[in-house]
This record gives sequence, C-alpha cells and structure tokens, in this order.
Amino acid sequence: MGIAEDDIQKVRSSVTLSDVVSPYSQLRRTGRSQVGLCPFHSERSPSFSVNDETGRYMCFGCGAKGDVFTFVQQMEHLDFVGSVERIASKAGIELRYTSGAGNGERKHRKELQALMERAVDWYHTRLLESPDARAAREYLRDRGLAGDVARSFRLGWAPDEWDALSTSLGATPAMLAEVGLGFVNKAGRLQDSFRARVMFPIFDENGAAVAFGGRILPGSTDPAKYKNSTETPVYIKSRTLYGMNWAKGNVVKEDRVIVCEGYTDVIGFHRSGLATAVATCGTALTEDHVKLMKRYARNVVLAFDADAAGQGATDKFYAWEKKYDISVSVAQFPAGKDPGELASSDPDALTRAINDAMPFLGFRLKRLFDANPLRSPESRARLAGKAMELVNEHPDSNVRRLYAGQVASHTGVSAADLVKVADRGGSAPVVIAAPVQQATEGAGFVALSLLIHEWDTIAPWLIEELFPDDASRDAFRAIAAADGDVHVALQSVAPDAADIIERAAVYDIDADALVESRALISAAVRRELSRRRLGSDIEQIQNDRMVRNALEDLNKHDKAQTAAVILLQWLAQVAQAAT
Repeated sequence: MGIAEDDIQKVRSSVTLSDVVSPYSQLRRTGRSQVGLCPFHSERSPSFSVNDETGRYMCFGCGAKGDVFTFVQQMEHLDFVGSVERIASKAGIELRYTSGAGNGERKHRKELQALMERAVDWYHTRLLESPDARAAREYLRDRGLAGDVARSFRLGWAPDEWDALSTSLGATPAMLAEVGLGFVNKAGRLQDSFRARVMFPIFDENGAAVAFGGRILPGSTDPAKYKNSTETPVYIKSRTLYGMNWAKGNVVKEDRVIVCEGYTDVIGFHRSGLATAVATCGTALTEDHVKLMKRYARNVVLAFDADAAGQGATDKFYAWEKKYDISVSVAQFPAGKDPGELASSDPDALTRAINDAMPFLGFRLKRLFDANPLRSPESRARLAGKAMELVNEHPDSNVRRLYAGQVASHTGVSAADLVKVADRGGSAPVVIAAPVQQATEGAGFVALSLLIHEWDTIAPWLIEELFPDDASRDAFRAIAAADGDVHVALQSVAPDAADIIERAAVYDIDADALVESRALISAAVRRELSRRRLGSDIEQIQNDRMVRNALEDLNKHDKAQTAAVILLQWLAQVAQAAT
C-alpha cells in the first residue's frame, strides 16, 4: 500500500519539525537550528540538531537522522505509511491511497479505533445524562471525581443491561469481540463485556482510545473489583500507560514521570497539580513501559509499594537505569494512605512525597532500617549484613561504596570493612564518556550547507568541479538538481553522499556565502594548477597567467566578481577537456 505523493508532500509541509520533536526532547535555538538531548540514545550533552528550514534532524552522537516521517516512525514504532497517517490525522488531512497489500488491514485497524472512540462517548454520555447512572455519579462525587474531573478524563457508566452498548453502537459481533466490548454468550446472544461498572477509558500516548477499565460500585456482589480490557489488535498492556496522553506535555517540561498503580491515583495526582502521573494497566512495570517513559523524561518516580514491586524486579530496575540513563526514585506516603486519598485529604502531603522521593536503593535501605531496631551488637551486625546484601545488588561499585558508608553510620559497623564488602560486588565503576563533538567537516561542506539554506545567494557561484571528493561532488549534484530541496536530493544519492546532505541540512551555519564560494574557487583552482605540468605551449602559458591574475583579483573587492566568473569558466573548460 502507498500514499499519493502529493499528499505526502502536503502532510510534510503542514507541520514544523521542531513541534513534532519537542515533546520528546527539550530544544533550544542556536542560530538556524535547534539543539537538545537525543531521544534515540542516552547522553548528557546535547548533540541532536533540528532544522525547521530543511525539515531535517540529525544526532552527531548516534547518527540518527531523517525527516518528520522518519522521526515519527522511530519514536512511535510505525512504518512509513503509519507515520504519514499519524501526522495527517493530527493535521486534519485526508489521504489518498494507492492499492496494495495491507490496505485492508490498516483500514480495519482504523475502524476498530473508531469503534472504541464511539464506545468512550457512549459510556460518557450515559454517566452524565442517564437516570440509571445516579449511583455512579454519587460514588464519583464522594471520591472527588465528579463534574469537570469526570469530563476531563471522560469517565463513563456501563449500565446493568445485557446488550445496551452493543445494540447502540450497531457494530458487528465480530468487531465488538475483537476490541473486547462484547461477546456472544452461551445462549447465542450478544452481550456487553462491561456491565454495572464505572468506566475509565484508556488511551494510548497519542490520545487514541484503546481499552477500558471498569470498577464496580460499593455493595456490588461481583467479586472482581476491577475488570480490564483484554489485549486486542489496538491494545497491548505492556506498552500502554494510562494517563500518558494527558501527562506527556508536563512530563517533558518537568523531566519527571510519576508511576502509580491505578486510574484513580493518576486522576488524584492530576487534580493535585502533579500532572505527570501515569499508571500501568493491570500489569507489572515492563521494559516497554520504560522505553515509552524515556521518550519524555529521564526521572521516574514510583508512587506505589516499591518493596512489593521490587521483589524479583530489583535487577531490572538497576539494569533499566543503566541501559536507558534514567533515574528511579520512590515516593513514601503516610501509613495507610494512597495517592488517590491524599489528593482529597492532604494534597500538600502528596506533593511533598513526590518531591522528597528517594533513590530506589536508598528507599529499600530505609525500609530495612525502620523495620529492624538496633538492640544489641548482634542486631547491628545482622542488620549491616542484610543491608549490604541490598547494597551489593547495585551494579555500580561507586554507588555501593557510598551506601556502605550510610550503612556503617547507621549500624556502627566499621566503614572500612563495609566498603571492602561493597568492593566485592563485582561491578566496574561507571565511566562517563566525554560529550560527542560534531566532526570536522571536509572541504566544501559549508558551501553545501549554504546551498541548502541560502540557495539564491550561493548557487550561481558553485559548480561540481569545486568539490574535491566524489561524495561531496555527488551531494552537490543532487542538491543542485533538486533546487535545494533536501528531501528530493536524498532520493537519488549513494549513502556517503546522503550522509553529507543529512549533516549539511542540520548544520548550524553562520557564514558569508560569497566569502565561502570564493575560498572554494581559489582552492579548486590551486589544486588544478598544481596538477598541471609546466609546458612551452604559448596558449597554455597565457591561460595560466590569466588564471593566476584572476586568483589575485579574487581577493580584491572591486574585481572579485569578474575574477570568480573567469575562474569558474576555466575550471569547467579544464574538466571538459579531461573527459
């Protein structure tokens, strides 16, 4: 399946690249470009460059590069067509498709997503307007979730009826079953999957409705307090975080994401002004969740029982910290209180718990210390041993040594002895690499960048003979043939020339086009003269004298333009004679 080329160009021109990139990387302007931390690899010094004029980005650290479609493909794990569709949908552009395999599958997926969106609206309207939802409205009001909160998070009500939703939506039984909204029961009758439940719609990070969580009302005889959608073609639990669609803008601004256990906890955080909260959807935190969060922030605060979550997952947390360059900390709440309750009773305490979150290892040690009073030398020794078992789970020996000092201070055991224990943990110290610097570019690179950014100023003064190597020459030909359009130029070049064009498109250039072009002309002429043998041919001698005089005039303000024309013509003639 393909998309009409005119539509692709329309979508590309409808967006500004930095607007698409900014939710994933905080950008700051430097000259023509904007720079920030690369969203594709871990780094502490910005090497990621975005240029809105050319619509290209490039990381000078990991080499990631491309246009707005490539960026969306890589960040959202989509194919090319999917990335165009994602941007077109946000821009309100209707696409025309060419025929091909996969068109039906993609269309079907869109139909499923549209069905889920209709279900969200149906449940929501039922909650707000239907008499049978009075008990649900009262329950939400008691929990502080009524009115604007219910509207903001699009809460709903599934009535205690067999097939109210299925009948109202008018979808086929197969489609309802495919997204988990309905099923055919043993009596052969279509039945709604959710009945007599307050509905929490689940959206993906881009705001598409993908699933539901349904909660019973107090007094219900149903043993399952929560019922969640099963996985479907549009919903994978391990890759979905409830609330990310609402939170991601604030997550980027604060460089912090709060991870909760449930829907009401997320809503409670948002109500309290901590609008960076998300929740896993009935599953443990997974590496895919971490990848999703790392797109937006590197600081992760666990707002649930981290000891329970950490059982068997400690190694994963530490591995994720290292692999994705994230920092995991843990919020500690007053005994017996969860975030949803604190949001109503003491929102300031909720804020303090998040702001005072402790590093994961520090939190586990504090829990251990609080649970083991120091009553004797033996108890001190035992506690030190247990504590060092926790400490030595950390892969960084420097971190282990520092925590060994804390254990020594708390227990009274020799710090030197505990540091020795920490040194036996077996992990090498972390090595911090120097920031990746932009590589020194070859001759003609600045001119190529100017050709992209300031076509009218420099284009008349460039010919392919000015470029000393094949890759730069190929890059020039492609850019010139495309009249400076980078996207077109990249379609017809070999990888080495394409790499030059990609870098030139995002290069933060601050140069005078005429000065650069004349320097390039001078260098090319001198290279050619050095290759020519001295001869006795009168015409050659005269030509060489003319060329050398023009070289001198190239540095004279009143004669430079005429000299440049003479030298460009000479270089072209020499090249033609050589072929």
